[in-house]
Amino acid sequence: MGLNLPSFVKRSSSALLGIDLSASSVKVVELVPGQKASMRLQRYAIEPIERGAVTDGNIERPEQVAEALGRAMRRMSTRTRDVAMAMPSSAVITKRIALPAGLPEEDYELQVESEASQYIPFAIEEVNLDFQILGPSAADPDEVEVLLAASRKEKVEDRVAVAEMCGLRPVVVDIDSYASRMAVDHVSAFLPNAGQGQIIAVFDIGQMVTGVSIVLNGQTIFEREQSFGGQQLTQDLMRLYGLSPEEAEVKKKTGELPENYQSDVLQPFIEQGVADVARALQFFFTSTPYARVDRIYLIGGACVVPGLCESIAERTQVATEILSPFQGMEIADSIRERQLRLDAPALVTACGLALRRFDA
Repeated sequence: MGLNLPSFVKRSSSALLGIDLSASSVKVVELVPGQKASMRLQRYAIEPIERGAVTDGNIERPEQVAEALGRAMRRMSTRTRDVAMAMPSSAVITKRIALPAGLPEEDYELQVESEASQYIPFAIEEVNLDFQILGPSAADPDEVEVLLAASRKEKVEDRVAVAEMCGLRPVVVDIDSYASRMAVDHVSAFLPNAGQGQIIAVFDIGQMVTGVSIVLNGQTIFEREQSFGGQQLTQDLMRLYGLSPEEAEVKKKTGELPENYQSDVLQPFIEQGVADVARALQFFFTSTPYARVDRIYLIGGACVVPGLCESIAERTQVATEILSPFQGMEIADSIRERQLRLDAPALVTACGLALRRFDA
């Protein structure tokens, strides 16, 4: 197969760091087996990346990204060197296909490679290709459903190179949306009846865009992307108050700003965010057979803006919460819980990657 790494979607049973490289920062999470709970958040770090080093999921300046990752690793003070990383969904082609059941592993590899050429607009030798058997086909008991995943080699190699510059060894390459779903599914398991029968809307409010994913019984039933993100608020703060990007990022989470901030800057931003959430839900209702959402989870670094969660809950009349992917986990004594509450929603993808260690 094209991938020299274990998989887009398999697990690692040994110690593992989850590393999420976004346009604004490097996020690193380390989970270990817990004593009273199944796992413990042992360490995490968030380090800003210079603007333009990562654009639309592409690593444009590997040295600068590696420099930020190196700072995060020094803060982590961990001996763990095996890492799970994520490709942006836009850089990965995924396809569910049906293949005969009961074949040896090597036969599935040959079949997948043969099938892949139908779906991939590149030469097979130019891609990293992987697959996972999902289970029996619902349409035919003699077949299994297989998830095919492929990405251009240079996209994978860019991330591997950044990790290797920091002395790290990538052992899992995942897809960012799959990693986020791992973390969301972990939290949903704590809902009544493990969340079965509940329609859960996840709004991932990032720097530039908001990703919307609506899930029912472990299946994604709706997805879309909207051009609302925290960068707009950051730019307003920089312009009005003469702040650096880093200062603006901190202050928009804490709200430690002049009096006119609430009325002149924050409220218009919140109103736009609430309108975008309501618009996405309306689009979901009109384009699917579903007429309700039972719960809204907010994730992503921009969702912790004070007042946004409450305003969304009021407008939509749906139970809304800022999601911490570390629910039900032990928290190491060295981690400040107040800071973690601010940081947790931005760590969802990194946490999902770290969860690959525990994925049965």
